[in-house]
Amino acid sequence: MSSVPSLVPVHGVELRGLLVDRQSRCVHYAGPTDVVALQLACCPDYWACRRCHDALAGHDAVPAPVEDVHRMPALCGVCGHRMHTQDYLDAESCPACGADFNPGCRLHRHLYFSPATGP
Repeated sequence: MSSVPSLVPVHGVELRGLLVDRQSRCVHYAGPTDVVALQLACCPDYWACRRCHDALAGHDAVPAPVEDVHRMPALCGVCGHRMHTQDYLDAESCPACGADFNPGCRLHRHLYFSPATGP
């Protein structure tokens, strides 16, 4: 499996990473359910994974704040549906097309999303 250079249009959105296909899979995560691209707080780009960001972005990653209800930092690589943070965090599959998401991604949420702050 060869990787595509770092910037590829996926459903009209520029996706960055060491991509291996146009559904957001990358050299780090290329399983059948690895189909979510995420946007961090530090840049406007959607990334195949945090490891791709760290390899290519040229700056430190900053997790997106969970409480920012206006952001849509999750993108389904299968259909292009964008999700608000909490909608993505609550989902096991894409609400638009039904594509399953990798349940193992729950273990890495802290890399992409900062915990809610406040009382």
